[in-house]
Amino acid sequence: MATSAEQIRSWNGPAILGYGFRPFFLGAALFAGLAMVGWIGALTGFWSIPSAFGPVEWHAHEFLWGYLSAVVAGFMLTAVPNWTGRLPIVGGPLAWLWSSWALGRLVVFFSEELPPLLTAGLDLLFLALLIAMLGREIVAGRNWRNLKVLLLVGFLMAGNAVFHLESLSGNPLSQGHGIRLGIGSAILLIAVIGGRIIPSFTRNWLARRSPGSMPEPFGGLDKMAIAVTALALFLWVVLPEELRTAWALLAAGVSRS
Repeated sequence: MATSAEQIRSWNGPAILGYGFRPFFLGAALFAGLAMVGWIGALTGFWSIPSAFGPVEWHAHEFLWGYLSAVVAGFMLTAVPNWTGRLPIVGGPLAWLWSSWALGRLVVFFSEELPPLLTAGLDLLFLALLIAMLGREIVAGRNWRNLKVLLLVGFLMAGNAVFHLESLSGNPLSQGHGIRLGIGSAILLIAVIGGRIIPSFTRNWLARRSPGSMPEPFGGLDKMAIAVTALALFLWVVLPEELRTAWALLAAGVSRS
């Protein structure tokens, strides 16, 4: 079977659509710069953002479900072909997926003039499509053990849905469950990818070069650390002001050290 690199070389279309990280990492970088300028201007009163959310809430939302979601998509679209041995998503499907992300940024920015349910639906479309497309690849490749990473992307999407529901109900957004669920999902994604996937890639690279002594593989202590982190983040989402949450977060920090 051809490697992902060999499969990408056979793509004859625009280079930016030849692999998932290209449009999404570029889009995330450009969006981060533009959004920061827009937010600082709105926060200091130089201009206003035509969004249904205040400057702080818009900034928090777009950091999590604008910038971060694009970075997550770029990584997942790069990693999944290596996990499954299947062709990467390129060309038209990749362009449509990126367009759904860009559309979400536009509708949230101009949401003051749009129906809230339309804003929510179009904003949620991107992660729903990403989960569906990657889920199909993982299932087709029978790469069952990596479905858990896709589940974390589902939690990130759920946080966005809760954010919009809280907006519809008039609840405070900056301290709401949606923001905390989004942040918790992002932290857990970093913990899983940083603790299991990146070392696996590193080990595979080293194994091809016969370095001698190899680093220890992902083991029981690593699994325990991720489990403690997941529990602590869950408590922080639902019971942020409880003492037991503070102890759980402390235990999670110690377990990651």
